[in-house]
Amino acid sequence: MKQYLFFLPIIFILTGCGPKFESVDFSSAKLKKVDFSDLHSFEDDNLPLALEVFKKDCKKASRKKLFKEVCLKAENTTDAKEFFLENFTPYKLYNKNGTDKGVITGYYEPLLYGSLKQTEKYKYPVYAVPDDLITVNLSSIYPELKKYRLRGKIVNNKLVPYNSRAQIDDKKAYKILCYVDNKIDLYFLQIQGSGKVQLENGRLLNLGYANQNGHRYKSVGKLMIKKGYIGNGIDASMQGMKKWFEDNPEKTKNVLDHNPSYVFFENRTKGATGSLGVELVAKRNLAVDRRYIPLGMPVFINTKNPVTKEEINSLMVAADTGGAIKGEIRADYFWGYAKEAEQYAGKMKELGKLYILIPN
Repeated sequence: MKQYLFFLPIIFILTGCGPKFESVDFSSAKLKKVDFSDLHSFEDDNLPLALEVFKKDCKKASRKKLFKEVCLKAENTTDAKEFFLENFTPYKLYNKNGTDKGVITGYYEPLLYGSLKQTEKYKYPVYAVPDDLITVNLSSIYPELKKYRLRGKIVNNKLVPYNSRAQIDDKKAYKILCYVDNKIDLYFLQIQGSGKVQLENGRLLNLGYANQNGHRYKSVGKLMIKKGYIGNGIDASMQGMKKWFEDNPEKTKNVLDHNPSYVFFENRTKGATGSLGVELVAKRNLAVDRRYIPLGMPVFINTKNPVTKEEINSLMVAADTGGAIKGEIRADYFWGYAKEAEQYAGKMKELGKLYILIPN
């Protein structure tokens, strides 16, 4: 009995020291209310630019009750610092295990080279959404599943899983938007979700995500590390993976087929457009897991540039999602367009902290 009396005060002290988490109805994350002074270098950021991006994204975000009032206020404000300080409360995100750091990767809008006609050089098709792909929204029957979609095709009056990557590549009987000259670049176009294709006459096609085959994303990079094809350091970057594919063309198909997920595209009038439905702004928009961060939410991020290792402390807006972006503190940083952006995005896998700014 004396042992229990001895340990109880210690247990009380230890459990009392942990962060007190809060919950909100639009997020499943563990949250802790903080002050703006806790956001490292918040006031050093380009807040007027952050405000402009928030206003732009409000065109879609204001449809949600959460942002409707604050988006109206944003229309008539010119003082960015005052606007964010007076109209939002910052909350720090934590993982399920109580830690406050997660993985921040990067993405960009790639540039491919192609043709509207198949030739010996341009032989890899970029597919539009197939006519037989069916997407089922179950939210009217099961409201708790409103964030999920069931995809498949009808076979003998039954909905069955749609074709995998390997089956799609083997069948080659789908609607084609154009042809490109590099199979690996086409794969990474699917990973990025949007990009540009420059035709031989100089015309640019803007391609955006239209749908997906319903198969769960599996990391090709992790498979390559496991098999010893690439190392776990710089070799695991997009650039390292591309080099291995170039050196091992006979193994490329088997490795890519490890990821059964396949993305279909559509022609767009604008450049990279995220899941929120707005054109993305380089270094100001993030892809997130919307189970934890709703689209349209201002997000302050602490992380590092993967090349220079300089700090990145920026107020951004969650405007996109991704098949590989899963977790409370998990984000994909949009670097922009073409080669410089590819250099940073392909090498980015940094630790970072996330804070969401919830409207008051």
